[in-house]
Amino acid sequence: MLAKLRRLLSQFLIKTQTINNEPLNKVSLIVIILIDIFILVNVFTGLNDISQWYLSPNQTYPCYVDWRDYRGSTAKDRDYQIIDNSVRIDLPTRSSWQQIYRQVEAGHLGKVSQVCLQYAEQRDRINNPSDLATIKTIDSKQSQTATLKQVNQKILSQYDSTLLEKIAGQDRSRSINAVGAEKAKQELDKNSNNITNLDREISILKAELLSKPASNSFLTLLKDNNKFTEVQNQYQQASFWYPSIQLAFQTLFLVPLMAIALLIHNFAQRKGYGLVTLISWHLLVIFSIPLIIKVFEFLQIGIIFQWIFNLVTAIFGRLLFLISFIYILLIPLVGFGIIKFSQKFVFNTKVQAAKRVQLSRCMNCARKIGTHDAHCPHCGYYQYVECQNCHSLTYKNLAYCRECGHYQEPSPHL
Repeated sequence: MLAKLRRLLSQFLIKTQTINNEPLNKVSLIVIILIDIFILVNVFTGLNDISQWYLSPNQTYPCYVDWRDYRGSTAKDRDYQIIDNSVRIDLPTRSSWQQIYRQVEAGHLGKVSQVCLQYAEQRDRINNPSDLATIKTIDSKQSQTATLKQVNQKILSQYDSTLLEKIAGQDRSRSINAVGAEKAKQELDKNSNNITNLDREISILKAELLSKPASNSFLTLLKDNNKFTEVQNQYQQASFWYPSIQLAFQTLFLVPLMAIALLIHNFAQRKGYGLVTLISWHLLVIFSIPLIIKVFEFLQIGIIFQWIFNLVTAIFGRLLFLISFIYILLIPLVGFGIIKFSQKFVFNTKVQAAKRVQLSRCMNCARKIGTHDAHCPHCGYYQYVECQNCHSLTYKNLAYCRECGHYQEPSPHL
């Protein structure tokens, strides 16, 4: 296994840095590297764009987060808070929440949830000038209440010392406080009465706002358990499948590019087009790198990870560190599978050798040679090997001897 890995790495480096088995000069190598970087950046840009082609769970269910936060809130005035947040947001000119929700559908696959569109419709009804004016009035009264409470707090901080000065019979002109005890008591009572009145007025305004038909309809929807459960289940299901959908689209983007690069590479090898062979090889590597990265990302966040997470949780409770042990075993197996696949189907030496013999091409550089040439006139590679049975010369890398038909055991270095 280790010998195969070394051989693969050696072949990779040779193919990356040579044209017709001749090393690239420094200028050519720099140009190739710059082209690689440019293409790699554009490949990742394309991957990012195509991964966002299908609507994300947050785009498909834009109402879920606000709805979840509302239902999870323990605040006494949570009804007013969500009305307040919905009304005071400034929407773009002539836009509604429904239009904003639907805007993400343009140029994308998928549709916004109908329940969220219903949520947006109810939200649009309460976002009107009348409700906004009521909320501004409530804000003003709450500001007045806060100011009066601050004044009372300041008076109270001085009241105790003022009262002690009065009990001790100290001359008022020598007091360190600006207000006397009697006047401080009057101010406290007056401010407290004003605070009570303002709080009552605020409560009335809030009750009036919440009792309006539009507000009542919106709150009824928010408190509908069946509707929320429907959105929650669909959002969680979409979140579960979304990484798989992204990987599918990214694969759809990369696999055709890899297939085209491989076809061009094989064609250029047969024809002996050295520069085309080199560039197509670099393209094949560049297209393979992001795909491998995305596959490993998927293993970390996709269906397989969720399945492993649920399995470990069910069997071992919260011993989630065991997931790391599973991945330590799983990732090498995936890598081994990729290597075996590339060895058997993509870079199969025997398949390449069979094609090159049929086309009278060099086993090493794939350029045209004479039928009986023992060495390639282009790269000097020796084409034959001695049969292990009849000791006649037969082609390298082919499974059977051309003279006696005996099976040829692969050489240890292959």
